[in-house]
This record gives sequence, structure tokens and C-alpha cells, in this order.
Amino acid sequence: MANRGGFSSKLGFIMAAAGSAVGLGNIWGFPYEVGQGGGAAFVVIYLLFCFILCFPVMVTEIAIGRKSQKNAVGAFDYLGFKKWNIVGKMGILCGVLILSFYNVIAGWAFGYIFEMAVGNFDIANHFSEFIVDVFKVGAYGFVFMATTAYVVSKGISGGIEKAAKLLMPTLLFLIVSLVIYSLTLENAMAGVKFYLVPDFSELNGKVIYNAMGQAFFSLSLGMGALITYGSYVGKNDNIVSSAALITLTDVGIALIAGLMIFPLIGYMTEGAMTDVGRGPALIFVTLPQIFGTIGGTLGAVVGTTFFILLCFAALTSTVSLLEVPVSYIVDEKNIKRSKAVWLVAGLIYLIGIPSLLGNGYSEFFSNFITYVGAESATDFLSFVGHVANDTLLPLGGCLIAFFAGHVWKKANLDEELAQGAPGYKGSFIQKYLNFAVSYLSPIVLGTLFVLTVLGTFFGINLI
Repeated sequence: MANRGGFSSKLGFIMAAAGSAVGLGNIWGFPYEVGQGGGAAFVVIYLLFCFILCFPVMVTEIAIGRKSQKNAVGAFDYLGFKKWNIVGKMGILCGVLILSFYNVIAGWAFGYIFEMAVGNFDIANHFSEFIVDVFKVGAYGFVFMATTAYVVSKGISGGIEKAAKLLMPTLLFLIVSLVIYSLTLENAMAGVKFYLVPDFSELNGKVIYNAMGQAFFSLSLGMGALITYGSYVGKNDNIVSSAALITLTDVGIALIAGLMIFPLIGYMTEGAMTDVGRGPALIFVTLPQIFGTIGGTLGAVVGTTFFILLCFAALTSTVSLLEVPVSYIVDEKNIKRSKAVWLVAGLIYLIGIPSLLGNGYSEFFSNFITYVGAESATDFLSFVGHVANDTLLPLGGCLIAFFAGHVWKKANLDEELAQGAPGYKGSFIQKYLNFAVSYLSPIVLGTLFVLTVLGTFFGINLI
């Protein structure tokens, strides 16, 4: 522990782990899914999945990390199950792939700070041209990756924890400020009603499926990030309460993001709530149009603040994504942290170049693959997202839960969770976690994995 470093406080760990979960998915992914899922009914289902399905996996990952004091691969070796380290290796691969395209999108957001600052709201009508300027957006992405690497190179307490303690409160302040402003706009309450008053007639299998996927992705589970962060946690910390606070923080920021986005859309659509945007278009097209209707200095201030907020959210995630492979190399290959950080960051930036080129600049990467039964080709960035986010994450979560419940055994998980939590043994939460890691989480996440593979890659939609 001393050689590897560690978090200096429970608060530092919670902020860093919550920062890992909070990211672009909270700011645009969650509002987009809410909009597509019919509003508040989706929110209710999402919250249930976060606490019933995802919370047990989070607790398990942190416990495995703390018990072993190792990275996502070394943890399984330490526990005596070397064959299972394939799960950790898969997690590292997943993190590398996610960071490779995540950094591209973060570069777009970083570039939009400057566009909003000079009042260039017309960029919303030229987004496709903006992302094709690969040298400019590539430079923005390079700066973002370099910033991420700098934070990680400073270590756990001096880099990741210190950055989280600055970024997370600032992020919360910015988002709350924008919420307050958006609620003052005309027709804002139409957006609030759509977001907070559920209409359960909107629920169907597809909405429930999407809510499950969003909950799991939102909490950064299944790729070893929380095993890695857990390895830096002190033995006297209460893992269960820490995981609860991390989940609450992530969910809370997602919910607040909705309170920011939907009043803005209500303002733009005059209360019709007919256009929530789609994917990146929500952030890079719809919202800049809204800032343009506000106009002038105020529109520039609001727009600039929003994209600074978005970059802060992205940075808290990219730091954790980079730490996963770095921790592995430092632990297993005995390479100095600073050297490992810059080597890995440079490699991941290069891996991300096809994602950078696949948005209209390169015909090959823009039409990279056509799935079975698909009517059109999929670009490289989306393909990597489907493989990593939609497929490997739920598979990793399924295997981690199964490992804890049936291989490492529940008794060993309980022993680790009881440290720092005297009232854990015999409690309801112990019984529930035992049930969840043994049956609920593996079955549900395994089903999510199968449905995703069949639906995305083979055009077999069973829901």
C-alpha cells in the first residue's frame, strides 16, 4: 500500500470514484435516454436499476480491489484464481477502447468552449464540418489527453484525489448554476413536467432495457476501474457506505443534469418537448442553438459555462480510465508511474485516431462495418462504443458478480466488507448483496449482454 500510494481520506476516495462514474454519459447520455424513453417513467426505472442491480457490483469491485491491493488483473492472481484474470484483462482492454474514443468527444467539447466564448452559436449548424477538421479537433483532443496524463502522473493522493476534490465541487457548482438559470426561462416548467411526472404508459421492454444499460454504464462498472480504485482504499473504510455515497452522487448529478437540459428544451420548443436531440446532436447542435436564442453576452456566458462543465465531467472520467491500464503496468511490469502514464496516454491517443477520422474525414473509417441485417454502415467511433460500452461492460459486470458469488465465495466477500463495517454481518444488506452477486446481477447482466450482442451485431431484436 505504501509503495503504490493510496487515497488520503474516505472523502477523497468517494469523490474520485464518483468522478469516475460522472461523465459525458450523465450530461448528455442520460437526458437523451430519458427523452427517448418517454420522460419520468424512464427515470424511475433507471433509479431502481442503479440501486438494485448496479450497487452490488460496485461493492464487489471495490472489495476485490481492497482485499488484493492490486490492479484489475493482479487482483485475481492475488486471490488465487489466476485463470480469472482474463476478466481483468478484458476490463483493461475495455477501458483503453472507451478512452480512445471518449477523448475524441472530449476534444469536441473542449473546442466548443472557445466557440461559445466568442459567441459563435452558428457552430450548431456546422457541427459536421467542425468534426471533420481533424487537425484542429485532434489538437483539442491532444491537449485533453495530456491534461489527463498530467493528473494521473502525479499519483493517487497528489494527482487523482487532489483533482477530484477540485473538479467535483466545481462541477456541481456549475451545473446547479445552470439549473437555476434554465428554470427561469419561458416554458421551462413544461420540460420539468416531462422530466419529473411519470407516465407509465410509456414503459415497454425497450425502455426498461435501455434504462438498465444506462444505469450500468453510468456507474463505470465492469471494466476494473473500481477494482483499481478499491486497491487504494484503507482497510478501516466502510465499503458499503462508500459505494452508497458514490452511487448517490452519480445518480444525483445525472438527475440535476436533466433539470438543466429539459427546461432548456422546453424553452426552445415552446413547451412542445418534441426535440430532445440524438446522441452528440443534443449537446453539439441542439444546445448551442438554444444558447443562440438567448443571444449576446448572456448566451455566450451560459454556453461557455456549459462546455466548461462538460469538460470537467469528462476529465473526471478520463482520469479513471487512464489509471486502469497504468496501474496494471506499474504493478505487473515494474515501470515507473510517470513513464507508464505518458507511454499509455500516447498509445491510447494513437488508438483513437480512427475514431477521430471516422466522422466524415475518412470514407473507410466513416463506413467501417455493416452489421448483419443493418441498412447502413457504422462508423469506427460508434463501433468501438458498441464493443466496449454496450458489450464488454455488462459482460465484465456479469463475470465479476459470478466470481464473487460462486468462485471467491460469498463468505470471503462478507469478511472483506465487514472490515470497517461492524454491523454488516447479519444485516439485511448482507443478505441482499449475497443474493444479488450470486443470482440477480449475473443473470440480469448476462441477459443484457446476450440481448445487446444479438440486437446490435446480428439484427435479432428480442425486445
